[in-house]
Amino acid sequence: MESRTYSDIRGLMQPGDVIAFGGKGRFSEIIKWATRGKVSHVGVILQRQMVGVESGRYFNELIESTTMNGLEGVTTSRLSDRIETHSGELWWLPLAGQVREKLDLGKFFDFLFKQKGKKYDMPQAIGSGVDFMDRWHKLGWNEEDFSKFFCSELVAAGLEAGGAIPEVNASEVTPIDICRWAIYRECIQFAGDAKKINRFNTLDPGLWKNA
Repeated sequence: MESRTYSDIRGLMQPGDVIAFGGKGRFSEIIKWATRGKVSHVGVILQRQMVGVESGRYFNELIESTTMNGLEGVTTSRLSDRIETHSGELWWLPLAGQVREKLDLGKFFDFLFKQKGKKYDMPQAIGSGVDFMDRWHKLGWNEEDFSKFFCSELVAAGLEAGGAIPEVNASEVTPIDICRWAIYRECIQFAGDAKKINRFNTLDPGLWKNA
């Protein structure tokens, strides 16, 4: 795992790249304990927004579903603003080349734009975490439901809608699951204490396929 600053990598980020958070709050610690991982939250880069047509400046727009830092449900924000309010670890997980080639940006954008404003799905978030072994026996899976979203459900559904990953039950995907999918080029940490994401980039997303 490489460590760099956000200023070093901000210009390299692209739509579909995942941002993983290691939070320090009580709920974040519960998520990490329940899912046996160092990651408590994920969001995905939506697009690069220009700041003034003539300025040549831009910012990376993050879409996520959260109840933290004054945000509620599916929202978009500048990644730089989220960095300022986050006290834990942050990792950038850029999609691998062959995965990006499959990503239909039009479908990716269209799906995620339509989810903005939806509420955070706490029951589904808890359900995905407490039965994380269900990907193998599939007896107690959440029913896939996009009326509300928790963080990793939104990211998984967006990547699936864009064709970057095969069909999955997005309502069963936890934050650490997203990071363990074998779809990335590398992992770069750009904030917080130096920590490796265990079993990063090692699992087939197909394990989360609907029964």
